[in-house]
Amino acid sequence: MSKTIQMPALSPTMEEGTLAKWLVKEGDTVSSGDLLAEIETDKATMEFEAVDEGTIAKILVSEGAEGVKVGTVIAILAEEGEDVAEAAKGGGETPSAPAEPKPEAAPQKAESASAAAPSSSPEPKVAESSGQGDRVKASPLARRLAQEKGVDLASVSGSGPNGRIVKADLEGAKPAGAATAAPSAAIPATAPVAAQDFGVPHEIVKLSNMRKTIARRLTESKQQVPHIYLTVDIQLDKLLKLRGELNDGLASRGVKLSVNDLLIKALAVALVQVPECNVQFAGDQMLKFQRADISVAVSIPNGLITPIVTEADSRGVAAISTAMKDLAERAKEGKLKPEEYQGGTASLSNMGMFGIKQFEAVINPPQGMIMAIGAGEKRPYVVDDSLQIATIMSATGSFDHRAIDGADGARLMKAFKQLVENPLGMLA
Repeated sequence: MSKTIQMPALSPTMEEGTLAKWLVKEGDTVSSGDLLAEIETDKATMEFEAVDEGTIAKILVSEGAEGVKVGTVIAILAEEGEDVAEAAKGGGETPSAPAEPKPEAAPQKAESASAAAPSSSPEPKVAESSGQGDRVKASPLARRLAQEKGVDLASVSGSGPNGRIVKADLEGAKPAGAATAAPSAAIPATAPVAAQDFGVPHEIVKLSNMRKTIARRLTESKQQVPHIYLTVDIQLDKLLKLRGELNDGLASRGVKLSVNDLLIKALAVALVQVPECNVQFAGDQMLKFQRADISVAVSIPNGLITPIVTEADSRGVAAISTAMKDLAERAKEGKLKPEEYQGGTASLSNMGMFGIKQFEAVINPPQGMIMAIGAGEKRPYVVDDSLQIATIMSATGSFDHRAIDGADGARLMKAFKQLVENPLGMLA
């Protein structure tokens, strides 16, 4: 009996993707583990492997198809000994790829950068099982959005596998009664804006899945997360001197530390020293993390991604540098695994290499803070009660004021400043 190959869920939050490229063609024989296609998610382009063996009888979704929902049949696989032509006519039975992520509850490490911030209101009691009778089948994200918008899920038709309600089904749904959500919550984060070219020559560039996700998530962050910004000026001369000395010693190992590597370490140590800032707001509770995993903003051709340096507080700076170089290279190639960019307890964004003096970064939900780093530059600065010329950098912390008080944020900025200005302390 032929089998169907379905659009896989390549990350916990993936609901649809772009079938970027087929790596097989009709008539090809495949075995378990063979690469079938490249799938573009909202964060990266990932390779999709075969689960079963057989012959590709028919390809149903062409290359470049966008918005292919998880669970959509994209090809038919004929089993060994089966007539390929006959298999191509049938619909297949047993799926070769998981139609959707398993509905088990998420693990306690609920720090995924790709998961939306939890709702402060209790979720509606909606069963996840069959979708028959009085029970409504919906994804966890759809349930949360329905709660926020006051939508009765029973009145919504699901377009997901087996009629499951997904996020896209709620985009035009009307509240059951008077809307209880804030007015801005009822407005799609990526609501289309009427384009006006005013006769100026231009080209139309279609948004990638990644750019759409960036637009949606950062809009949600500014609408839903109350930001508080704290800025300090930091003297870099001791850090630059130490970096030069460490690089001399690490040259034989092929490691070259960047200033950013040392700042990742400083932020991680500061978060451990001030645990009140190494937190995540989760509605009626708060997660307090016992280690610092730092998400680092990396610019790539299609947008921005934040690969994670795990356990940065306990790693050596050489290990951080090696890990960051590998993550950045694979991020630009679109080859990161979901676990390498989903998570993190806080973020760091450095625009100093572009000459930006100071800026305020947008928090990456559900994280509680992000550190924005400006350029180190020669400035007049008071050192030992005398005016001198020193290398000064401005750093601005953006904090989720629901979880982090201003005084605690100030303590983190003070700890970060002290570690950068006296860098031997973070290497101990």
